[in-house]
Amino acid sequence: MARISLSTKDILQKQFKRSFRGFDIEEVDAFLDLIIRDYDTFQKEISFLQAENERLLTKVDELSRQATVSKVNRTSNVSSSGVTNFDILKRLSNLEKHVFDSKLEEGNGAHSSLDSTEDDDDFYKTRVITPLRDNDY
Repeated sequence: MARISLSTKDILQKQFKRSFRGFDIEEVDAFLDLIIRDYDTFQKEISFLQAENERLLTKVDELSRQATVSKVNRTSNVSSSGVTNFDILKRLSNLEKHVFDSKLEEGNGAHSSLDSTEDDDDFYKTRVITPLRDNDY
């Protein structure tokens, strides 16, 4: 970034040489006053933006650390619980078999029963909410 050459004080204390055919001193002073106000506003804005940038960089660093810690925790939680996608799919398959087989048997007037106790165990491990179909009312 380019270095700023003048400060507000430098502009305020600037003295111009006087000459017979020179500029109107009051007009030059009024213009310099305007430049000083703008320059001061720019300096305040730069300071504010630098502070805001530092705050946001700090927040990004903090959130990055939290995301890393959270990712590590999620990875360790999944591996420690031992539940995999395969286990979930197997339970879902057993559940579907139980629900659809019992619906078919109820439609035929037979009582629902499962052949294996393993299927019963998997069924009660999962909470199921089935949507209503038009013919269920």
